[in-house]
Amino acid sequence: MLKLALSSQSFAIAGTFTISRGSKTAAEVILVELEQDGLKGWGEAVPYARYNETVPQCLAALEASRVKIEAGMTRNDVSKLNLPKAAQNALDCALWDLQAKKTGVPAWKAAGLVEPQPKTTAFTISLDTPEAMAAAAAKAAHMPLLKLKLGREGDEERLAAIRAAVPSAHLIVDANEGWHESVIEKMLAACVQHRVELVEQPLPAGDDEALRHIKHDVLICADESAHDSASLPDLIGKYDAVNIKLDKTGGLTGALTMAHAAQEAKFKIMMGCMLATSLAMAPAFLVAQMADYVDLDGPLLLAKDRQPAINYSKGLMFPPPPALWG
Repeated sequence: MLKLALSSQSFAIAGTFTISRGSKTAAEVILVELEQDGLKGWGEAVPYARYNETVPQCLAALEASRVKIEAGMTRNDVSKLNLPKAAQNALDCALWDLQAKKTGVPAWKAAGLVEPQPKTTAFTISLDTPEAMAAAAAKAAHMPLLKLKLGREGDEERLAAIRAAVPSAHLIVDANEGWHESVIEKMLAACVQHRVELVEQPLPAGDDEALRHIKHDVLICADESAHDSASLPDLIGKYDAVNIKLDKTGGLTGALTMAHAAQEAKFKIMMGCMLATSLAMAPAFLVAQMADYVDLDGPLLLAKDRQPAINYSKGLMFPPPPALWG
């Protein structure tokens, strides 16, 4: 018999994490643990307010599905449950982990993927004043790829200050829906001027039609506009890349489906994350093997990660230890 355990945890952020929508000082996650025949599989997810999800809501939805889950749940059944996407994610990843432990077959092999290799991940510079962001970028200059959180008045000054502080760094930008159609061409031009390689979600989801008609010399990546494989057709002609996150796709299963569909549609792929621990990054790392850009730095922004943890070194992310997941 399958036994379900549900819980939530809070992990303090090292300082404050700020984007265009606001700030936070802790990562709030949910845990799904599945036990069968003395073996345990687990998965972590982040209910996100932007998608009208909360920790209590996700835990309540999983509790309401307890009977169905414990009766014998497979990954193909997860999407049939009435669950928020974050709840689906934690359950799906727990099922992947449990299968790996029961069969001795690593999750990457069960998914038909190549054995994971170390990947360069972006390191996020939180939204702040130009001076503060420039100082943070200079402190992180040893990281090979910096992701700048923008999306408020003064972004041109922020870009100039950061580029002056780290003249040789590779930069990507995330506006988190913070720019308006009236400034989009000016901001994209500023990104080109400061050698930004990719701009994530410059306009609000649902109000991004202007991107079809704007000539641009920097990659534009959909995040809040890109949810799962079903959302891809509407993005063609507006975006060059898509940010895949397990909390949006409902787990590793959906993320793999979206990644393959994105490749077929000729999108570049960014593998992203919410603020969470190494447990949430582990399944995402499998999809990251297919990505052009990897942004799985969640644990690096926490005051303390869970153990065992994924090893990060100077911007390089290594495969998760089997004792952690998969």
